[in-house]
Amino acid sequence: MPCPYYKIIDFIKPMNKISGNIIDVFNKRIFPGTLTVENQRITEIIEDNAKYNSYILPGLIDSHIHIESSMLVPSEFAKLAVIHGTVATVSDPHEIANVLGMKGIKFMLDNAAQVPFKIYFGAPSCVPATSFETAGAEITAEDIEKLFTDYDLKYLSEMMNFPGVVFGDKTVMEKLSIAIKFDKPVDGHSPGLKGEQLKTYVFAGISTDHECYMLEEAQQKISLGMKVLIREGSAAKNYETLKSLIDSHTDMVMLCSDDKHPDDLVEGHINLLIKRGLKDGFDLFKLLRCCCINPVVHYNLDVGLLRKNDFADFIVIDNIENFNIYQTYINGELVAEKGKSFIASPRVIPVNNFKTDYKKPGDFIVKVFDGEVKIIEALDGELITRETHGKPKIKNDDFVSDVENDILKIAVVNRYADVKPMVSFIKNFGIKRGALASSVAHDSHNIIAIGTSDEELCEAVNTLIETKGGITVVYDGKKEVLPLPVAGIMSDKNGYEVAKLYSEISNKVKELGSSLHSPFMTLSFMALLVIPALKLSDKGLFDGNKFEFTSTNV
Repeated sequence: MPCPYYKIIDFIKPMNKISGNIIDVFNKRIFPGTLTVENQRITEIIEDNAKYNSYILPGLIDSHIHIESSMLVPSEFAKLAVIHGTVATVSDPHEIANVLGMKGIKFMLDNAAQVPFKIYFGAPSCVPATSFETAGAEITAEDIEKLFTDYDLKYLSEMMNFPGVVFGDKTVMEKLSIAIKFDKPVDGHSPGLKGEQLKTYVFAGISTDHECYMLEEAQQKISLGMKVLIREGSAAKNYETLKSLIDSHTDMVMLCSDDKHPDDLVEGHINLLIKRGLKDGFDLFKLLRCCCINPVVHYNLDVGLLRKNDFADFIVIDNIENFNIYQTYINGELVAEKGKSFIASPRVIPVNNFKTDYKKPGDFIVKVFDGEVKIIEALDGELITRETHGKPKIKNDDFVSDVENDILKIAVVNRYADVKPMVSFIKNFGIKRGALASSVAHDSHNIIAIGTSDEELCEAVNTLIETKGGITVVYDGKKEVLPLPVAGIMSDKNGYEVAKLYSEISNKVKELGSSLHSPFMTLSFMALLVIPALKLSDKGLFDGNKFEFTSTNV
């Protein structure tokens, strides 16, 4: 079986023979030939002297992604991904686990099992991510052991609590020991970590990192034996910085997206990185090793690599120069052709966890104090932020959003209990009027919002409380909303429908003045405390460098 929870789908006709120019990644050669497929596997590969216009090669793998960030349930994600030649993903379900715990992970497994796409979930290691925020659930060491025992999950998901590893936290070390006992690889998450602390982290058994944003950092991690996952997602984009590793350390590199919003997924997936790599002059075989062979070997995936007796997981492209995906096969079944997906949409019964009540504009007041305020400086294309200082506008003895100087209020609202919002200040979102809000807020997925007035900030928050999750923009007495009824982070609708509405709402934020490439994706990381430097949780302003709360005033 390709996955312990994979079911045979009978609505897609299996193929038997297919011919083309076969790209043999292992032996670095291309030859004309014919594949024979029986019972989901390649039973024969015969080389011939025919002339073919198409190329057959292993299917692409995203080596680290949170499917929930596409705002699509796994079945709808799969429906879009196969069009771009993706046959498998290494997926961390910690987003839904932070909302619903084991119930959320079970939802992901059950939904994924209804489609012919290979999603390999890991056991979330950090739920909640920190003790400095409120999540909806907890995944214990006992839960992790159950996930390995009952579902044979492939790995322990990203260990974000790197201070816990470095300083030997008992609970963290127990989770790592369970992964070691089951002989499962452990994913890392250690942005900027170096020196002796990095050595301690790696030697604890951490085998990968997708958070490198400096070349020197990535090289040091590779020198210690870590695999580096080059990330190019909707918010964090590290390809340009790290791409030389594809050439210099091919065996130690994988490609991933981490987080991919629906409009971006419609446009492409890992295939876009292959296209960029080819345009940049990288060797095709090195690129394919990074996104085909290396993930299969590292995570022990049941994904075929175009060899005899392998599962028949492969794609057909027009030519090497353009790398346009013509067909995608999984277990010998044609799942996509010429931009059309043959994966059906199963029925989705939403699960959720939303317990807060409506807020009032007065809940977002920040009283004036002497001196400057600490301001979160968002960076386009990065998960990290900077800390800067300034003084917002004052009105009626209150600090209010300062549109002229782009110092806006940001609020995080606990959605699991009815408590007062936490409010601070942020810059670089750039909107001149209105407010935006999202219940996709890594990792605990409380409501996060930015607004030019307390009234509009409150309206945006209350819109999502009413829908029990989603993204929204409010402006000029109007509002647009994309409901996300599945855990407040995913839609139960068709992927193209979600992508269209998401794109419209995102573009409206840009019309209001934001120059960010993906404002909602960037917004979703402003509560991610494990990424420096300054973030906001439902409990207060947080210094990610010192890993402790900090005051709003300088």
